[in-house]
Amino acid sequence: MAMKGLAEMASLTPAGVWVKASAELRGELGDDTYGSWLAQATLRTAPGGELCLVTATGVARDWIRRYAWRRIGELWALHDPEHRELTLKSRLEFEAEGGDCQAEPVPIEPLSIEAVEPVSTDSPLTAPIPTARPSKTQWLQDRFTFEMFVKGPSNEFALAVARRVASWADGHFNPVVFHGAYGFGKTHILNAIAWEAMRTAPDRKVVYLTAERFLSSFVRAIMERKTAAFKDELRTADLLLIDDVHFIGGKQNSEEELFHTLAALMEDGRRVVFSADRPPAALSEIDARLRSHLSAGLVCGIEPADRALRLDILERKAALIGRHQGAPAQLRPEVLQFLADRFTDSVRELEGALNTLMVRAGASAGGLTLEETQAFLGPHLRGGEKRITVDDIQKATAEHFGLKQADLISERRTRSVARPRQAAMWLAKQLTTRSLPDIGRRFGGRDHTTVLHAVRRIEELRAADAQLARDLEALTRKLRGG
Repeated sequence: MAMKGLAEMASLTPAGVWVKASAELRGELGDDTYGSWLAQATLRTAPGGELCLVTATGVARDWIRRYAWRRIGELWALHDPEHRELTLKSRLEFEAEGGDCQAEPVPIEPLSIEAVEPVSTDSPLTAPIPTARPSKTQWLQDRFTFEMFVKGPSNEFALAVARRVASWADGHFNPVVFHGAYGFGKTHILNAIAWEAMRTAPDRKVVYLTAERFLSSFVRAIMERKTAAFKDELRTADLLLIDDVHFIGGKQNSEEELFHTLAALMEDGRRVVFSADRPPAALSEIDARLRSHLSAGLVCGIEPADRALRLDILERKAALIGRHQGAPAQLRPEVLQFLADRFTDSVRELEGALNTLMVRAGASAGGLTLEETQAFLGPHLRGGEKRITVDDIQKATAEHFGLKQADLISERRTRSVARPRQAAMWLAKQLTTRSLPDIGRRFGGRDHTTVLHAVRRIEELRAADAQLARDLEALTRKLRGG
């Protein structure tokens, strides 16, 4: 009996809770997926006393946050009678905040927390584990509405389609699939559709789920022998929205269930909307029948936000944050331009940098200089920033414009060489910490005044030359994305 009591006590410790939760997670995800992303994660106590799931890399942290964090929250809440809070960080983040990854695992003392609203895959990495029970709008985020969505050339068509779906207009293509890379606005669009559809027709049933929640709910329904109720909940929806459908790929039973759910809804004339990180035809990990159904409707791509759109997003977001802080602030143009040029891969990353800047600067944000902005964001950016060299820039620019790298450092002054050379110098100024004289030396020993002229000339031209702006955008994204 004593041994049994000790075992029960051990199962109540944070480590014991994690052992139980991770074992169930391994069973649901499979050994390969679990081994790739979660096997190296460890449970630690942060300097402030909170429990933290620490991943070996930032990539693993992002994957867990995007695909498994909700389910981890459910399993943690199920097995932890103390309802302790759990956060998620990469090893570098944890150590940067004073944590010791070499220390012993978490202590036995319980850390009590209040129940909180569930978080979405777009929530901060340190968002608390969900413990509250779901409600009709549980998984929707208030801020993701059409009013808060900033329109631009990259998303204009997708936004028009989304508004038509939300208005229950006739002639609706079924299903509608929005696709784009992480951070392009897909989750925002699906949330906005759900909110507007419920406002327009409050008597109709709207169901929004992430694919990861679809999967975890389906697995739970099987375990609890409630599959009939699960099917009824989804197949009676007038509008079903599933975010990140690619996550279901490779999970045969869940794919089968989603296929039959989609077929049943379409047969009854009900509406279905999905999002994915690629066009349906490129979702090779998904069953061919399901992939075919996804391709049969209306496929809307969302492209990366161009510079003008990023600036619009920054202006609107800064004004909103300023109002919440009680001191509306208009950031200086050079600060907005720095942020728009520095964060080109993801709107979410762009907003995160702005949030950091606005919170740290507070009421003085409107008066920040470019140098102060860089100082504020320096520690925030440095950890994950890829080091780009002038050589990298020369190689990428030469390849992009169909030249040889030697052309960029040669004495040739023809327009076909001079303009790419100026573009490369501008990129070197933007993406490296090299001084103007140093950049000049790396471009065939040119004077720093030549580099300065090139930088100013490109600044002038990119505002009027749409093709040059696209070239610079593509090169910046390629260099930062690797």
